[in-house]
Amino acid sequence: MTESNDAQESAVKPGIELQPQWGSDAIVDFLRATEVPYIALTPGASFRGLHDSLVNYSPESGPSIVMCLHEEHSVALAHGYAKVTGVPMAVALHANVGLQHAVMAIFNAYTDRAPVLLIGATGPLDAAQRRPWIDWIHTTADQASMIRSFIKWDDTPVSIEATLESLARAWDITRTEPQGPTYVALDSVVQESRLSSRPRLPRITTGRAPDQAAASADSIRRAADLLRNARNVVVMVGPGTRSDADYQYRIVLAEALGARVITDLKAGSPFPTRHPAHVAGSGLRVGPAGRKALAEADVVLALNWTDIAGALKGAGTRADLKIVSATLDPMIANGVTRDHHIRAEVDVWLPTTPDHAVAQLLDALDLQGREPEWTPDADAESVSLPGSGEITPALLAAVVREQLREERTTLIRLPLKWDGDYWPFSSPMDFLGYDGGGGIGSGPGMTVGAALALRGTDRLPVSILGDGDFMMGVQALWTAAHERIPFLAIVNNNHTYGNDEDHQERVAISRDRDVSRKWIGLSIDDPAPDLALLARAQGLEGIGPITDMRDLPDALRRGLALVKKGKPVVVDVIVHPSSKEN
Repeated sequence: MTESNDAQESAVKPGIELQPQWGSDAIVDFLRATEVPYIALTPGASFRGLHDSLVNYSPESGPSIVMCLHEEHSVALAHGYAKVTGVPMAVALHANVGLQHAVMAIFNAYTDRAPVLLIGATGPLDAAQRRPWIDWIHTTADQASMIRSFIKWDDTPVSIEATLESLARAWDITRTEPQGPTYVALDSVVQESRLSSRPRLPRITTGRAPDQAAASADSIRRAADLLRNARNVVVMVGPGTRSDADYQYRIVLAEALGARVITDLKAGSPFPTRHPAHVAGSGLRVGPAGRKALAEADVVLALNWTDIAGALKGAGTRADLKIVSATLDPMIANGVTRDHHIRAEVDVWLPTTPDHAVAQLLDALDLQGREPEWTPDADAESVSLPGSGEITPALLAAVVREQLREERTTLIRLPLKWDGDYWPFSSPMDFLGYDGGGGIGSGPGMTVGAALALRGTDRLPVSILGDGDFMMGVQALWTAAHERIPFLAIVNNNHTYGNDEDHQERVAISRDRDVSRKWIGLSIDDPAPDLALLARAQGLEGIGPITDMRDLPDALRRGLALVKKGKPVVVDVIVHPSSKEN
């Protein structure tokens, strides 16, 4: 599925010849040429021309409208879609007000290096053509300045020819590594101007951008020499493609180097956690076993690892440690956002994508054509589970795994405090990773977008969401009901903002104050929201709340049966912290 997005020359789809009459018709012609299947939007008058063209000019040939109830959900949906496919969706954002609604989701996509084609709207830029009041308050000088710190490129063109050029450039840039959102604000007058002739469509490619940066031969040679002569290599695997071929190449390289491999949950499942080389115990950060492996390493190969120096800082690494880093992230650092993290003192920088670096290193080490020694086995692990009692996150994970044992599951989202050892991965599609920005509220929208991308495949979309994340983004689920997008969402409901309770506990302890009061201002209780009812209010199937282990297996079986009938389902599970989490 994800390997079929190879770049191709694109024009308007064969057999469909339309004559654009309005500026927005030509914009839709461009979107058809990209072969983007969907445009997510929350309605807004600033792009009413574009909306009309999507509905009345080219409704059969796409892109199809995916309506959302909030702009943040529109962008989160496109972000989730990109995490599965590796290619952008389009998103239409209304004027300055819709853009401000979308800001957090745009930041998430940027910090996660996800491609999204953002199509804003504004104006009329010519003040003489503005309607009283509303056009004035919805027009902003330099509208893109609101998000310029966390997008790759923007423009506000003032003619249809310039608009098509800008959209083509935005399309190229969002797909070029390191990927990220781009933004073009459409002048409402340009959208609604009658065309006297057909404007020329720029020539573009579709799918993944065909040409990407590669490391120099000298850099690859120096990296290969370090790896070849090392006694104790650790490979830190960050986000990569979801291609099965790239996944196999990572395994071959690690095996040939005799390396230990560290992953974390931010990156998804870029390396099999069942592989004997994989170091257990990591969650969002490197765990104790990972820190021990780093302390013993003489060479670290970091493949697009997020915050290398931060991960090494607490590991007590050797003074003579050598670091090879394959990443393009330094090329997107802008000095405003601080997502460049602590400066890593690397010995060899490979300025390319992690998977291209792996391919180049396999060549340099004469390993091309080698197959992995490891082969995935079935999930035969059996856990003895209590028949009744309180549900902890660990028990929830074990029961969900047991009920989905026969399914090809893609985990779209996991809660912040999830233990990386709860669920083993053996495929690049087993887990999609986090949202990049480290906030909450994106989970439901990204779940809908990823499930949309997986619809019609052999993958079962599953999200395990925190209750705070769920409630902040619950309206995103309406789109799944409206568009008939099936998935299973399980709420890990602890009735609190648990991550913040941890912080309040640490502060109270450090100040010798009353830890028992840590819940004040954080507990989502008294009354406890009925999350299954909230799901049903959006048109989904809602099951729960499930409060006891005896009821959990049956609730999950009912939910799975409904998903297989094409329904989006939410199961609300009340969980209690395990002793490990306390």
